[in-house]
Amino acid sequence: MAASSSRVPSPGWLLAAHCALLLALAGAGAARGHPPALSSTFYDASCPGAHDVVRRVIQDARVSDPRIPASLIRLHFHDCFVNGCDGSLLLDDDLPAIRTEKTVPANNNSARGFPVVDGIKRALEAACPGIVSCADILALAAEISVEISGGPSWRVLLGRRDGTKTNVESANNLPSPFDSLDKLQQKFRNVNLDDTDLVALQGAHTFGKVRCQVTRENCTAGQPEGTLENLDQVTPNVFDNKYYGNLLHGQAQLPSDQVMLSDAAAPATTAPIVHRFASNQKDFFGNFVASMIKMGNISPLTERDGEIRKNCRRVNSKGY
Repeated sequence: MAASSSRVPSPGWLLAAHCALLLALAGAGAARGHPPALSSTFYDASCPGAHDVVRRVIQDARVSDPRIPASLIRLHFHDCFVNGCDGSLLLDDDLPAIRTEKTVPANNNSARGFPVVDGIKRALEAACPGIVSCADILALAAEISVEISGGPSWRVLLGRRDGTKTNVESANNLPSPFDSLDKLQQKFRNVNLDDTDLVALQGAHTFGKVRCQVTRENCTAGQPEGTLENLDQVTPNVFDNKYYGNLLHGQAQLPSDQVMLSDAAAPATTAPIVHRFASNQKDFFGNFVASMIKMGNISPLTERDGEIRKNCRRVNSKGY
């Protein structure tokens, strides 16, 4: 989708975007006979303290590991892009039935934060056993991670259930740091996300770290492989729009980030959106929220589909 069709937020952008998505998703589901849309009030009666529990565990983990917020939002991304937002990324190997997605190239030695997810699950099971899914934990953790790092907040749509299988083949096709712009666009289109979603969601690279071997410099002289670099060297632990300024100065760490400005097709697609977000943080925040809600609704399991895992690493039938 060309940049001319990008979302432009109004003064009430957050409430309007949220309400419009809720209405559209509910209407579409009802028209097709699908389960009801996810709801921001899903746990209000069954586990009213769920958000506070998740927030507390993340805050505690962040004290000793400032990278945790960026790591947790990445888990939500990489979960939703494979099988939809069903917690499949959290499953460990249980061969022959389950092959973990954790060791595919896009996740191996880079997807992290699983012990924190385990801690959140234990705390929620103590507070309200068998109620909150692992897939919803990832969605809540992503929003809280953004908000406590200086970014926007939003009411997360909830009600996902957990999948009982993985999809390693699909996980092998996750967005890569080395993807060209057309490959990135196709991977996002495959899950019904457009160019504005692509540019907005890539903005999550405004915090966190990355191994130097996947950066554009591919480790500088004397750096051992595996050395960590800040994705945003201006405000590395803050969720803001400085990432887009880095792109404008040709200083993006990842090749797949810089192509949104440098690719031959970028001027007609992603580059105008990069410029918008670089000059207007409110614009970025509003579109990021809308894109996160949209991404979080990729093929969720609801009602009687899937299960509520007792242990995010194992399906319930294994007795764990």
